[in-house]
Amino acid sequence: MKRPFSLWLTYITGHAVLFVVFGLVGLVLLIFLGTYMYFASTVSSKENIMNSSNTGILLTDRNDTPFFSFYEAKKRTFIPLADIPEQVQQAVIAAEDKDFYQHPGFSLPAIARALYIDLQTGSLSLGGSTITQQLVKNALLNSNKNIIRKLQEVMLSYEIEKRYSKKEILEMYLNSVYFGEGAFGIENAAQSYFGKHTGDLTLAESAVLVGLLPAPSLYSPLSGDPEKSRTRAVYVLNKMVENGFITPAEKEAALAQDIVYNPISDDINLKAPHFALMVKDLLIEKYGEEQIARSGFKVKTTLDISWQEYAEQVVKTQVNNLARNKVTNGAAVAIDPGNGEVRVLVGSKDWYDNSFGKVNIITAKRQPGSSFKPIVYAAAFEKHIITPGTVLNDTVTTFPGGYKPHNYDNRTRGRVLVRRALSNSLNIPTVEVMSKLGTDNALEMARRLGITTLTNTQDYGLSLALGAGEVTPLELTNAYATFAANGTKHTPIFILEIRDKQNNVIFNAQPASQQVIEPEVAFLISSILSDNNSRQEVFGNALTLSRKAAVKTGTTEDYRDAWTMGYTPQIAVGVWVGNNDNTPMNSIAGSLGAAPIWRQIMERLLRDTPVLTFDPPDGINQLSICRENGLLSKQATSSAFMEYFIAGTEPSGVCGSTAPVQNPTAEPSPGPTAEAEQPTSEPPTETPEPTVTEEPQPTDAQVLPTVQISL
Repeated sequence: MKRPFSLWLTYITGHAVLFVVFGLVGLVLLIFLGTYMYFASTVSSKENIMNSSNTGILLTDRNDTPFFSFYEAKKRTFIPLADIPEQVQQAVIAAEDKDFYQHPGFSLPAIARALYIDLQTGSLSLGGSTITQQLVKNALLNSNKNIIRKLQEVMLSYEIEKRYSKKEILEMYLNSVYFGEGAFGIENAAQSYFGKHTGDLTLAESAVLVGLLPAPSLYSPLSGDPEKSRTRAVYVLNKMVENGFITPAEKEAALAQDIVYNPISDDINLKAPHFALMVKDLLIEKYGEEQIARSGFKVKTTLDISWQEYAEQVVKTQVNNLARNKVTNGAAVAIDPGNGEVRVLVGSKDWYDNSFGKVNIITAKRQPGSSFKPIVYAAAFEKHIITPGTVLNDTVTTFPGGYKPHNYDNRTRGRVLVRRALSNSLNIPTVEVMSKLGTDNALEMARRLGITTLTNTQDYGLSLALGAGEVTPLELTNAYATFAANGTKHTPIFILEIRDKQNNVIFNAQPASQQVIEPEVAFLISSILSDNNSRQEVFGNALTLSRKAAVKTGTTEDYRDAWTMGYTPQIAVGVWVGNNDNTPMNSIAGSLGAAPIWRQIMERLLRDTPVLTFDPPDGINQLSICRENGLLSKQATSSAFMEYFIAGTEPSGVCGSTAPVQNPTAEPSPGPTAEAEQPTSEPPTETPEPTVTEEPQPTDAQVLPTVQISL
């Protein structure tokens, strides 16, 4: 007899709960079966269990060449449970799992309590882990918090309890758990924190180490928070008293002990340490230190190790050459403008110089001097306040607020065009541009270009145009890379790919980019900074490469910082030379201190690459203008040359030159926006131009005379 559909529906509805229960039971059984089959070979050996939690991190360069590793330097030293002091064992049991010797690998009451708290708080902590569960979690599973992982943890804990005795489980745990500072296992922890063997640990020292276990980085007395470390040690001692392992008097004696810690080990690799530590910090931020310490990650970075080693040697050689001129340190960074990848990062001359080598200058805040000027000019081009052909006044000027800047040589040149002013790093005309632009607009441009350190807006005046604010070499170099990329800013990238211990790709870099300035503005900056002819007046050939490159130097007051920033379409390189403690150098300007490093690194990085040029985008027009006033020239003369303008900002006036016809300057350089200033009826005569000479290179025996320079 056929049952009507309604009866079947009633039957299924009435037994819905039963179906759900059977479905859940089946799912749990499938999880248990799959977990058992996957981990069967691992749980069959104590060595397998312990080894799987002590794998470290390997960094490779972009070509898969290993150059740095973390957490593997301190290999796990196995120590039998019989050689581990009883007070250490008791401390772990009291603080982490007081029912360790009674439960079957998991504690249902503890899991129920944790679930109840989760329901109350709305979080998903899934706590209540026993020592066996912690061993499983650390050695076999990841730290993801979900129901499936918790079920796997319980199942594997039960399996391990069936295979091994309680003492064996405690032995495995104490020999593989992470204690921070790169130390896996109790013996390495005793050595790292106290410089002694496990058998020599005091009760107080045992409490400190056990107290670290929930969060080793946070509670570390060496690199974490010493106060939190002490609070955790007190907690452990109190738990030992509660469980009858020690007396209150023994606890007080331990608290009174004066603990002496081992200095932090400087066990670090030789290649690119500052870069490697930046990568490590990024990994800790993303995954947490404990997870990455066990991860077995293979991290492919953006670094080119052959370029890195060359740059390190160039920085060291140049700084050593300048030692007699009171120069102690240097730094360099290279960024690919097309994607933001950091190809070279030299944080200091010598990592192993304990007086300053550990400081990563690439991320330190320093005044940029004149290397900040292109940012000011870019903002003024964008707002059409100036064009490359605008006339500026290089005359002694007192600006609002009484600010009276001087040029590097204390000379003035009268009326100068923007191209000449920027390419030769003239200070007075630059301050004039800033006075028209306003500091807020300059700061807004800097922020768009990725500079985050200029936050005290109330403290900046016109001197910001000459680099009075503080920036980091990394961010400033990336701003120049944005000019190289036609106004597209890429967030600096250090990591290309991460693979886990099973060689699965778990992370791929996703470059982040944004068009922050128009290509026309970026082109004008590139054109001016790459104009070899125009900058001959001041720099001679000091900044010239075997191919055209945009470049700008910077020198701060009293020669405290020397910079050279430059780029081609393929690479942007920033170099700093100076002293970490901000003491003055002996007359070392950017063109003399940093430029030789920049030039050598650029030539090496560009070797065997195609020669690319800065090509004008569609919104750029090229016109012939007169050198003396920036107005249009209707005929080729000795005082005319070809200049670039953003469409719509070309000069409207025509200069009335009757000089003999000659070809214009052969090598023009780009220039952007703004309406050119109209000349007065009687333009002042320029002061004589200084003789062009290439700056000398100091030797070890040469101490340069003091001169006033701000390039």
